[in-house]
Amino acid sequence: MSSNAAPRTQPPPATPAAVTAAAPAPDSAPPRRWPAVTVRAPARPAPAAALHSIAAATTVLLGLVAIGALIHEPVLIPPLAASAALVHSAPTLPLAQPRNLVIGHLAGSAVGYAVLAAAGSSAWAAAVAAGLTLGLNMVARTPHSPAVATAVIIVLQTPAPGRFIPLLFGATVLLVLTGYAASRVRRKARSYPVYWW
Repeated sequence: MSSNAAPRTQPPPATPAAVTAAAPAPDSAPPRRWPAVTVRAPARPAPAAALHSIAAATTVLLGLVAIGALIHEPVLIPPLAASAALVHSAPTLPLAQPRNLVIGHLAGSAVGYAVLAAAGSSAWAAAVAAGLTLGLNMVARTPHSPAVATAVIIVLQTPAPGRFIPLLFGATVLLVLTGYAASRVRRKARSYPVYWW
């Protein structure tokens, strides 16, 4: 080999367009790729914000207990406690908005009573009511996870609809109103609701 020979050079790297052009056409569309998103737990709230949310949720739940004591009817049911937690700790989520909260619970009660009438009170029927409520709320664009539990409670505890539904409706409206009021009391609080309907 002569020392006067020109040095060998590497070809330039292929550009993405050149690689794409050289690649054979796939038989089917390429799989959809989702953008890379870093998912982390939410930031810890400031102590004042946490105290505000806890106080507001506890106050409205105590109010429901007081109403129940006055009328000798249980108004505070576990799904409403879960709804209060959503409204006061995650007021910007779609699940917490008034449309979802009120209509979601009413849809859950309708499904619960329908399944109760058709299949009676059993854990099997309660599971079916939960699934149907989830489906109905998705179709109605009113997803609210505590409403699924409302349907289950109706099937398992068989409350009288003439008293239960008006109390449920009144309680959901009260949750919305207290969420609205609590978001206006503290200046730095996140505004609730994001949308009404």
